[in-house]
Amino acid sequence: MSLPSPDIATVRALRSDVAVQLARHIHRMGVSQVVAAKRLGLPQPTLSKIINGRVSDVSLELLIRVAVRASLPMTLQIGLVPQEAGAFRSSRTHSRSTRAFRSKLGDVARQSLIQSDASLTPSQRLEAFLEHNQLLGALHQAGRAAEAQRVRKATFKA
Repeated sequence: MSLPSPDIATVRALRSDVAVQLARHIHRMGVSQVVAAKRLGLPQPTLSKIINGRVSDVSLELLIRVAVRASLPMTLQIGLVPQEAGAFRSSRTHSRSTRAFRSKLGDVARQSLIQSDASLTPSQRLEAFLEHNQLLGALHQAGRAAEAQRVRKATFKA
């Protein structure tokens, strides 16, 4: 089995990342899928696909549109050197709210990432990106399994 080309792998990884963030946002909303779907302006079955990570047939554009509707902050950076790269930051990002989540440890980690990023080749960067997304997928799956186990325990006790 051959690996997908870098462009296909990148789009798949982006789809997965946006879907994970949307699922987290919807979980934090604490509403049903039907209510969340209405608020985000999409059919409930499509929202279910997103929440469950079945996004292979969902366009990246739709996922981005839904993320914008959810007011999720987004940054897209294009270029080899982070300091020189062209970047897009969604206009709905509120600097006030992002400052609240900053920490010295996070700033040190970001600086370390920028420094180590400069030493990677483009193919190493892609491999790291794909590994990161696989780990995020595994983490998301483990979270769903833990939640399902918690629900089973709560249901069994009741």
